Amino acid sequence: MKQQDQNGSGQARRLNAQMLGKLVVVAVLMFGFGYALVPVYKKICEITGINILTPKEATVQAVGNTQIDKSRTITVEFDANAQGPWRFRPTVSSVQVHPGEMTQVIYEVVNKQARSIDAQAIPSYAPQQASAHFKKVECFCFKQQTLGPNEAKQMPVVFFIDPALPKDIRTITLSYTFFEIGKPGKIAG
Repeated sequence: MKQQDQNGSGQARRLNAQMLGKLVVVAVLMFGFGYALVPVYKKICEITGINILTPKEATVQAVGNTQIDKSRTITVEFDANAQGPWRFRPTVSSVQVHPGEMTQVIYEVVNKQARSIDAQAIPSYAPQQASAHFKKVECFCFKQQTLGPNEAKQMPVVFFIDPALPKDIRTITLSYTFFEIGKPGKIAG
């Protein structure tokens, strides 16, 4: 009986060892498949041109702005009017731009008083029909400005001229009027 138990337990050990061997082989194959999946996935994405996550994984070509009309040049003149106790002026009087080309100019304002002032700039354009084609991306005129006592600020205007600007317009004047904003009074309650 003991010998039969030993034969039975020997056979069970052998079956367990075979099962363990099979499980180890399956685990190694699964690990290898998971490890190989990353380069295979990248290669498939590279071939199909989909799901490229970072520029270093793709061939990046520098592409110029195709919206720029290099066949035309527009002169943009800058003007400033101050309605208050400060000096307000553009740092350049004009620039030459191509329609569609992004451009930045700086306006400078200096508060000449010993008190803080809240101010706002209002733009105007000449000729008037150019206003629909003058596209500001960033402008100090978008919000109220607070100038401390004797403070000087340089304020950018980033813009482009829409290529749909009529061909007969060759010069645009951008003029700002910078004026003090009164503090709203308190409502008596």
